[in-house]
Amino acid sequence: MFFILLILNSSQKGLVGTGFRSPKLKLFWTQFSMGNPGKSEINTENPPRVLVAPLDWGLGHATRCIPVIRELQAAGAEVWLAGEGAQQKLLQAEFPQAPFLQLPGYRIKYSQSGAMLPFKMLAQLPHIFSRIRQEHAWLLENVVKYDFQGVVSDSRFGLHHPGVPSVLITHQLAIQAPALAALIRVRNYGYINQFSACWVPDWPTAPSLAGLLSHPRKKPKTPVHYIGALSRFSAVSPVAPSPHLLVLLSGPEPQRTLFENMVVNELVHYPGTATVVRGLPDQHRIIPSTGMLQFHNHLGANELEEEIQKAGLVICRSGYSTLMDMATLGKKMVLVPTPGQTEQLYLARYWQQQQWAPAMPQRSFSLQAALAAAQQFAYSLPVLPGTGALKKTVADFVRSLS
Repeated sequence: MFFILLILNSSQKGLVGTGFRSPKLKLFWTQFSMGNPGKSEINTENPPRVLVAPLDWGLGHATRCIPVIRELQAAGAEVWLAGEGAQQKLLQAEFPQAPFLQLPGYRIKYSQSGAMLPFKMLAQLPHIFSRIRQEHAWLLENVVKYDFQGVVSDSRFGLHHPGVPSVLITHQLAIQAPALAALIRVRNYGYINQFSACWVPDWPTAPSLAGLLSHPRKKPKTPVHYIGALSRFSAVSPVAPSPHLLVLLSGPEPQRTLFENMVVNELVHYPGTATVVRGLPDQHRIIPSTGMLQFHNHLGANELEEEIQKAGLVICRSGYSTLMDMATLGKKMVLVPTPGQTEQLYLARYWQQQQWAPAMPQRSFSLQAALAAAQQFAYSLPVLPGTGALKKTVADFVRSLS
C-alpha cells in the first residue's frame, strides 16, 4: 500500500538516488560483496559505531531488528538506536545499555474500513514525504555529531548517507499490484538504490516465506543479500499440543483496537484459557485479567516466547515479522490480515495456499469460526533452513567498517 502511494507523488524527485557514489562506498561495496576476506579483526578499543532505526509502522519492524542488533553487537559493533514511542519502549527493554536517539516516526493512521484506506493514505502522502526528507536531514546532521560508521535502516527510506555505508532492510522488492507493477518497481528501486546494500529477511530459494514479495525477476542495482528469517526467538522442538489460546494484536490504529474489541467480546464466552497480548508497550491502561483470561499490554521477548510455546493455537495478523516468529517456533496459526493492507492480504493468501496457515477476513471474524478453521486445516508448517546467513552478512558488514 505504501509503495503504491509513493508512485503517485511524482514531484518528489529529490528523494530518488542521483547515481552519486563516494569512493568510500565503492570500496565498501567491493569488500562487502566479496566477504572482505583480507580485513583484520575488529578493534575492540574503538569499535565501529552503527545506527539502527526501524520504521514505526507497527511493532514488526522493531522486533525483527532485534536479531540484527544482537548480531551487530556479537560482531563487535557499538550499536546506537533511534526512534520514538512504542518502538523505543520495545527496543530499550531489550537493549537497555544501547544509546537511544529521538527520531520522529511516520505516525501513520489507518481508516475505520479497509475500503477507505487508500484515500486515508493518500491524504497522508505530504506528511510521509516530509518525514522522509526530515529523517534524511537528521541523519546527515547526526553522522557528523556522533561519528556513525554505518547505518542499518528497516524500511526508513531517508536513512541513507553518501559517505557512510547504509543498509536497508526490506522484504518488499516486488510489490503485488499487477496493474502498476512496472511503475511501482521503478519507484521502489529508486529508493532502494540510494542505499549501499539491501538485506532481505527471507531465503534465496524455497521455502520462501514472503513469496513473490521478496523474489522479483529483476532485482535492484544495489547489492541484495538474503539473510534468512529474522526472529527474536530461538528455534526449538515443538511442545505437546495444548488447548491454550494466544491472541497477538498489532498494527496501526484504529484497526488494532477494532480487532481487539472483536476478540475481547468473543473471549468472554470462551470456555478455555487464553492470553491476549495487546501490542501496546507504551500503554499504561490495563484490561483486568481473570483466572482463565490473561491480558498483557506487552511482553518482553523471553516472556512472549513462553506464551507462544505453551499455546496450541495463535490468532494473529499476517504481518511478515509475526509470520517469521511463528515459523521459527513452528506454531499453528489463524491469520486475520489488517483490512486494506495489501501486503498482509497477499501474505495471508500465500500462506494459506502453501498450507502453512488458514486465513479469514476481519469483517467476518468470530472465535468459533477461527477455531473451526484451525481444526479442519491440514497444516504443513514450513521447515526453515539452518544457515548462518544473517551472522555472516552482519559480520562482513562490520568488518568492512573497521
